[in-house]
Amino acid sequence: MRLTKLGHACVRLQKDDRTLVIDPGAFTPEEDEPLAGADAVLITHEHVDHFVPDRIRKAMAENPALEVWTSRVVAQTLADLGGRVHEVGHEDTFTVAGFDVHVYGESHEILHPDVPPIPNTGFLIDGEVFHPGDALTVPSEPVRTLCLPGNAPWMKVPELYQYTREVRPERAFVVHDGLLNDNGLGVMTKHVEAAGEELGKEFRRLTPGESVDLG
Repeated sequence: MRLTKLGHACVRLQKDDRTLVIDPGAFTPEEDEPLAGADAVLITHEHVDHFVPDRIRKAMAENPALEVWTSRVVAQTLADLGGRVHEVGHEDTFTVAGFDVHVYGESHEILHPDVPPIPNTGFLIDGEVFHPGDALTVPSEPVRTLCLPGNAPWMKVPELYQYTREVRPERAFVVHDGLLNDNGLGVMTKHVEAAGEELGKEFRRLTPGESVDLG
């Protein structure tokens, strides 16, 4: 499997000439063509940095075989697309485009003390790659490769360390870093690498467009 980090929280997974895309939101530039060649799309939740309805509709119009698996709210937003949009939730499993997917997580991290959290669905693909969306969800099975949120309004640095200690992945690659300038990226990268060193593993930031082959 090949993992490519696109802008912010968007990840492309490729295996056996099939392509899965997760969270092609507004912070992933159009010129990156995040949905080009995609066989399926997974969307963790409805926030604009993860989900742009017009982008999804356009891609589905251009590719009649393209389907979406997502949280309840996103599925409702795209309900007019019928059976090509699939609502999934915590502990659901499904197979799409040759990828086995296990859903973990129910709620977005808290953004406001008086506002209930929105639905958020994390995806574990082929028992290998876990993308948690905007939640620090710990799956009930081992995670080899973690898409690690590096920065967010709902996240503090100590939570990054605690999260990696709980998941204990074999490796982690940073996502959700699109709000940071160069200074912030430098600080974040030091903490990500330090979290990996604690566990004796390689944790690092992939630059947008960078790919890694997962053995």
